[in-house]
Amino acid sequence: MGAMQSCLDNYELQSILANGSTESAFLQAVIDDDVPRLKEMVHAMDEVDRAKLADMVILEGCGMLEMASSLSQMKVCKYLVEELGFDVNLGGFRGGPTPLAAAAVSGEFISARYLLDHGANPNKIDGTGFAALHAAAKNGNEAIVRLLLSRGATVDIAGVHGTPLHTAASYGNPGALKILLDHHADPNGVSEVSGTPIATALDSTKHGLSESISLHCVKLLVKAGADVNSANPDTPLVVATKYGLADCIKYLLEAGADPNIPDKEHGRLPLQIAASFGKRSLVEILFPFTSPIRAVANWSVQGIIAHQKSRCSIPKKPRNKTMDKIADLKSQGKNAVKRKDYLGASKLYSEALELDNCDATLYSNRSLCYVQIGKSQKALLDADVCIARRPNWVKGYYRKGAAHMSLKEHKKAVEAFLDGLKLDPGNAEIEKVLWESLEAMKKDHAAAGNLQATD
Repeated sequence: MGAMQSCLDNYELQSILANGSTESAFLQAVIDDDVPRLKEMVHAMDEVDRAKLADMVILEGCGMLEMASSLSQMKVCKYLVEELGFDVNLGGFRGGPTPLAAAAVSGEFISARYLLDHGANPNKIDGTGFAALHAAAKNGNEAIVRLLLSRGATVDIAGVHGTPLHTAASYGNPGALKILLDHHADPNGVSEVSGTPIATALDSTKHGLSESISLHCVKLLVKAGADVNSANPDTPLVVATKYGLADCIKYLLEAGADPNIPDKEHGRLPLQIAASFGKRSLVEILFPFTSPIRAVANWSVQGIIAHQKSRCSIPKKPRNKTMDKIADLKSQGKNAVKRKDYLGASKLYSEALELDNCDATLYSNRSLCYVQIGKSQKALLDADVCIARRPNWVKGYYRKGAAHMSLKEHKKAVEAFLDGLKLDPGNAEIEKVLWESLEAMKKDHAAAGNLQATD
């Protein structure tokens, strides 16, 4: 079942096989590598249905050849290609992988080689937005990475999330990453979604990648010539600090990273970011390398932490009364939203933020209100602050995507929703709006993408 799992994730296989449909019957035959049964079913079809056989989807975007390739069911592969004349470059238009990408992501070397021998294009971008080399890099299938490169795969082919190098870095596969670098993959290539490969490797720690694996990838990239001060979207040092990666910070400083380059969102140096999170150990690492900040009167580790804490502190009022007031304003705001009085709710949340400007929930709630009343740019700003306050909270990315959708910035909305889905892969609400934004982006592209956002 291991090889098959890549094509069947999130689906109840037994339920599909038991539904009695033509598609389920073909799926079962492919799984069993049962060519006689396939021939029997094909011969029972009329000419019209037989002509559509190659286009039949038997499992969520996958046709028979994609499934057979994913499982390395070679009898079925040979029957489909050599007897029925299936095009080895089919697939992708259904929103699923090509046969070659299906083999690559599953690590099925034999079927991948067979498809290449029969004319599969290693550089075809499929319906998932990736080429086969991305698929192999994703799961660290090193033998197939080498095979594809030897058969003409473009090492820096661009997909929806960047190059295969970005994919290998994102999924923490240093072996595949090294092979790509040995074949002269660009360590400084910039993806509009993921930034540089170094930023991608560091950023992926928020999705569960261990710091040690991330650091291994970073070291390989730096050795290959990656720019440790490339600010795309932020410098590696800024990204590492945001995620509290002490070992990565130490290595980057040793490799020449400049700690005096601020983040793009709020203009904060890595030192200030560390202090804002109360990470004294990180402040101590960064302090000797950072130039004094004029606004910090007491230039010391403790002085920096105290200064940053004061910027996110509640005004000096009796704490219980202040917190009660904030809770009351939140409650009033929630009730106003239920009444669809978004303008009134936004004012209530603004009043609460005057008492506590570090509450991510308040920014999230006000962002919702701003979208509803047409102040989309303000909604986007609030969403960004929400993410800065709580980087691992999916709601902030949902709000950011909604703001971009309101601004007709559908590509940016897709990126925001994807970031949210990485944090919570099973979030049905995020999945729904992601597909909506993807459809909107496709329409933009079809119309030449010239619409301008207005509030």
